[in-house]
Amino acid sequence: MNKQFNLPNILALFRIALAPLMLWFLVDRDNVLFSSWHPTWLDYFAGLIFVIASVTDFFDGFIARKWNQITKLGAILDPLADKMLILAGFLGLMMIDRASAWAVFLILSREFFITGLRVVAADEGRNVASTMAGKIKTVVQMIAIGFLLMNWPFATQLLWLAVILTLYSGYEYLRDYYKD
Repeated sequence: MNKQFNLPNILALFRIALAPLMLWFLVDRDNVLFSSWHPTWLDYFAGLIFVIASVTDFFDGFIARKWNQITKLGAILDPLADKMLILAGFLGLMMIDRASAWAVFLILSREFFITGLRVVAADEGRNVASTMAGKIKTVVQMIAIGFLLMNWPFATQLLWLAVILTLYSGYEYLRDYYKD
């Protein structure tokens, strides 16, 4: 069997497929398929999809490390799946007026910038590894998306906390890049 076609990479591909499905539940609320549904159910389904995708994010990394199934393809798919999930969540929430356009702009700008920085670093033969702040940022972003999807209290405050952590972790990546 092809080493690239392993369980962690299949989970990452599954997460990639879930991102547009979640976005569909968020932004296509006028679709004839949803005409008899209460909008809260669309939130629940988007939330369920998001939770499933978030859980696969944990397991694909855990399995890849535990079973020594880290691949070059996985190194591309995993961050791509993360970015697609975050992008779908924040854009969808912004489109249904639950997330600030400024917060989404700042978060996505940082994500694109750091992705570009990683490409440049890879071209130079350098690795810009994830920092603890970057991992915490991802967790807080996911919690914020979950709270915003469910329209729970403190969702907006969590979103702005995610913005602050996102910008700080971006600073750390930039600092580490220029430190070498």
